[in-house]
Amino acid sequence: MLELKNIVKTYITGDTEVNALGGVDLRFRENEFVSILGASGCGKTTMLNIIGGLDRYSDGDLIINGKSTKLFKDKDWDTYRNHSIGFVFQSYNLIPHQTVLANVELALTLSGVSKAERRAKAIKALENVGLGDQLHKKPNQMSGGQMQRVAIARALVNNPDILLADEPTGALDTQTSVQIMDLLKEVAEDRLVIMVTHNPELAEQYSTRIVRLQDGLVIGDTNPVLDEEYEQLVAKDIQKAIENKKDKKAKKAEAKKASMSFKTAVSLSFKNLLTKKGRTIMTSFAGSIGIIGIALILALSNGIQLFIDQVQEDTLSTYPLSIMQETSDLNAMMSAMTEVEEDANAERDPNKIYVDDSMGKMVNAMLSTTTNNLEKFKTHIDTNFDKLAPYVNDIQYTYDLNLQVYNIVPDKDKNGNDYNRVTKLGLGTMLDNMGDSFAGLSELAGASGMMDVMTEMIDNQELLDQQYDVVAGSWPKEANEVVLVVNKNNQISRMTLYMLGILDQGELEDIMKTLMTDKEFKGEDIEPFDFDYFLNSEFYLVNTSDFFEKSDKTYVGTDGKTYPIWNDAREQFDYNEEGFVTENGMKLKISGIIRPRVDATATSISSPIAYSRKLTDAILEMNSSSEVIAQQKATPEYNVLTGLKFEKTKYTPETIKDLVDKIDPATM
Repeated sequence: MLELKNIVKTYITGDTEVNALGGVDLRFRENEFVSILGASGCGKTTMLNIIGGLDRYSDGDLIINGKSTKLFKDKDWDTYRNHSIGFVFQSYNLIPHQTVLANVELALTLSGVSKAERRAKAIKALENVGLGDQLHKKPNQMSGGQMQRVAIARALVNNPDILLADEPTGALDTQTSVQIMDLLKEVAEDRLVIMVTHNPELAEQYSTRIVRLQDGLVIGDTNPVLDEEYEQLVAKDIQKAIENKKDKKAKKAEAKKASMSFKTAVSLSFKNLLTKKGRTIMTSFAGSIGIIGIALILALSNGIQLFIDQVQEDTLSTYPLSIMQETSDLNAMMSAMTEVEEDANAERDPNKIYVDDSMGKMVNAMLSTTTNNLEKFKTHIDTNFDKLAPYVNDIQYTYDLNLQVYNIVPDKDKNGNDYNRVTKLGLGTMLDNMGDSFAGLSELAGASGMMDVMTEMIDNQELLDQQYDVVAGSWPKEANEVVLVVNKNNQISRMTLYMLGILDQGELEDIMKTLMTDKEFKGEDIEPFDFDYFLNSEFYLVNTSDFFEKSDKTYVGTDGKTYPIWNDAREQFDYNEEGFVTENGMKLKISGIIRPRVDATATSISSPIAYSRKLTDAILEMNSSSEVIAQQKATPEYNVLTGLKFEKTKYTPETIKDLVDKIDPATM
């Protein structure tokens, strides 16, 4: 019997925690057909992977035949997967250069079964799924339904207790899906079959039990295992464990079968090399070239070093010297590491126990920061610019402008009606349109500044002329003019067209679904664009402050005046509000199209669209006249979005110790 007791699964990515399962309690009978239903992202596949031993739960317990898995080691999980679990996936996962028979045999090689026995069991498994006459075909010579039958035969060849199926009919047509479901129903007569599916009709027609998940929790179970039946199943598991304990020889033999013999491993590897002779020869040839290349690099190191020195000078425009307002104090960290090492090597009385406070020292060092007074530094640069000019190409000041740029493109909806499609430029909105699998990545991209669609170019026209050719139009002369950057082959990526809103981002979710199911996307070829298409393109820059709205709530500043609390309406912004964009936005136009020069060793523009410092100055001017920013300056002690005072906390070893002392161990 299989039982899930309060199973919790949490994925941690950096500082982000995602709860896939929030405490699942389920009991399964030895033979039944269970369908797991739920929306995408509810935890269906995660639960299936935990049952199959492919993933580990964060909390709770998975009980197999009355035995807890909390203390399972890797070899225990290997034995469990090898002897008790069969997997059927939506994508078949068949080896293309192996025959159908060899694919099924492969599942037995990990069990140490002899070649003759492997062959006999594999043939029988294929005959059971109706493919006895297809033994020597390759997967690419079979239909989708036949390949799924092969996958089922491979899953059953080891005679597992549990068969797990993840969307087994997701890539099949209706008629083939029915055949596969009939086969799974037949399999479920003498073992447990657990299937994840999005198709409630198939689940209700073929399953003996339907479990529904929502947000990582079980919200429905049509045929649960009640306490009285559970006690009977537990007693049966105990009796089976007693019988297995008596048969020690059989137990040792089973444990021995949980690995592939060295001879079999070498044989499979050799066969794999022979099936791809061209790749093997090319790999050997490439390895030879690599060895010769290393010799050439060592011989020409002096000349290469001179070339690198020259490239470094040109690359300063791409990777400039950056000075941040606040950085980690590296001197404090190095001093703390040295102090910890000296403390560890100090002589001590062997009859006493000493306290290791290295963690506190390191934490204190990591919390130490160096603050640069950028305001005074800028004044110093402006005052002494004539002295610095011979040593720099340009000095650029970076502001967190968070550009809100929109493109309005005439389009047709699904019904063929004309409408204006409003798209926010950038990678974030593109990721939001890719579906649930990419949820959260837009925030990550925005926080990191990854792949900005618009950046400010350096204010050094001579250097720009050395790096780029103008293929159409001209460099920006006014604040509202920008340039489009193409590569050396006059190409622009499809991703850039989506980020610029030229291609409809609404297509992206369907494209990603196609890639995930078919592993291949055959998109329509896009005709080359004339230069005039882009030179006539216009965008709208809406100042970020325009998205802030006054609420009915207020707060009282230190001057005794009452101020409104503002709401950030960017998250609720409706991209169909064309009027808001055109009325509040500054119209931007592409004045020129530029391309990297053939002889350029480095280029300074990293985004598809680049603007001049004049636009940056114009945005700063708009912000200086913004009401919400003016209010924030008037009440610097308060947060205008919450009405609460800003708190300034300085952590020291003493304050950290006080926080630790306040922790109640009973709550840990």
